[in-house]
Amino acid sequence: MSTTLATLANWHKIPELRRRIFFTLALLAVYRVGVFISTPGVDRNAMREFVGSQSGGIVGFVNLFSGGALGNLSIFALGIMPYISASIILQLMGMVSPRLGEMRKEGEAGRRKIEQYTRYGTILLAGFQSYALARWIEGQSVASGGSAIGIVSDPGLVFEAMTIITLTTGTAFVMWLGEQITERGIGNGTSLIIMSGIVSGIPSTVWQYIQQNAGDPRPLNMAGVGVLLLACIAIVAMFENGRRLIPIVYSRRQVGYRVYGAQQAHLPLKVNMAGVIPPIFASSLLMFPATLAGFNVPGMNELQQQLGRGDWVFNTLFAALIAFFCFFYTGIVMQPVDVAENLKKQQANIPGIRPGKQTAEFIDFVIQRITVVGAIYVAAICVVPSILGNMIRVPITFGGTTIIIVVGVTLDTMQQIEGHLLKKSYEGLTGPGRANVRGRRFGGDSEGEGAAT
Repeated sequence: MSTTLATLANWHKIPELRRRIFFTLALLAVYRVGVFISTPGVDRNAMREFVGSQSGGIVGFVNLFSGGALGNLSIFALGIMPYISASIILQLMGMVSPRLGEMRKEGEAGRRKIEQYTRYGTILLAGFQSYALARWIEGQSVASGGSAIGIVSDPGLVFEAMTIITLTTGTAFVMWLGEQITERGIGNGTSLIIMSGIVSGIPSTVWQYIQQNAGDPRPLNMAGVGVLLLACIAIVAMFENGRRLIPIVYSRRQVGYRVYGAQQAHLPLKVNMAGVIPPIFASSLLMFPATLAGFNVPGMNELQQQLGRGDWVFNTLFAALIAFFCFFYTGIVMQPVDVAENLKKQQANIPGIRPGKQTAEFIDFVIQRITVVGAIYVAAICVVPSILGNMIRVPITFGGTTIIIVVGVTLDTMQQIEGHLLKKSYEGLTGPGRANVRGRRFGGDSEGEGAAT
């Protein structure tokens, strides 16, 4: 850990890495500025008060993920969620559509085609959701001085058209920001945008709680919440770094003109291969009832009200969706048949397991077992803190889901920064610790061995 921190401390010594980090921070700042630009025709104060009254349910949940953009009904009110929803739909279609399945096997060209379809789907979903949102808030109001004040000053067709254009354009711009961060910055752009919104809401949440409980701060409850959050952070860090090592033996390897004899390595399989995708996907799907309720779809209004309460119905459905997406996304990113085929081509095998079909079945068996553990961990860490917060009557709006996203994205970004540092230079960056860094990447460490395979 100390070697890693010492390595990361030298990020400013590499011009390319420095530019990438500053570029990422600049685009995140642009996103945060847009959060405070409201959609025309909306009373921002009334909207903020309305969203604040719904903080325990799906409305407050969406507002948290958008970094307060929904509370301001800003041009980024839909955030990056339409893009995520479009990605989910295409991935589901890829399991039943032979054409999309073939695109995934076409390499870079196929990936670009799928990304293009995802962009088109994002625009369509953003237009659909923005219209539903406009229709929904037209009928909402807040009480002030014994009278009801509407959120929209002049409802009607003009407001709906303006909202569709504004929010759809804002979503397209946020999608572009995420892609630029991924390609020209550091880290995953989509995840960093969501994390920036979550982190920006933590200070205001803490300050709001202090103001509301100025006369009765309940220090024991606050201490309990602090201990719970620290425990969650430790658990997330432990599981996100957890690996199941499968031993691999290379019968023979040729590097250049040299031929090496049998060598041992490991294939590292993460306990949580899906990362932060399951809670993000699950929260995105939970927005659909509210969207469909805006179009007066039968039953959707009642379902949205059930989810809006934030009680056991919401938590149960949220945990079930997280578990589903853990298995679903792991099945997409990790194909045992392809892994077994690659090992066979490299003349490598798992001791006691025949190459080919048996290797694929063994890897699939191991993946299914560790994914069960990973799904339980992700679902528990996302649901349990909010349940405990309700029991002690302390609103933990930045609890389990936000912790796993913030910690997971932070670890992934740190690994990418470290990868850039190790890729550029070993000497002059680590000083006396050069041998330790080299050992971490290529020596006895499991990640180094897995990467070497």
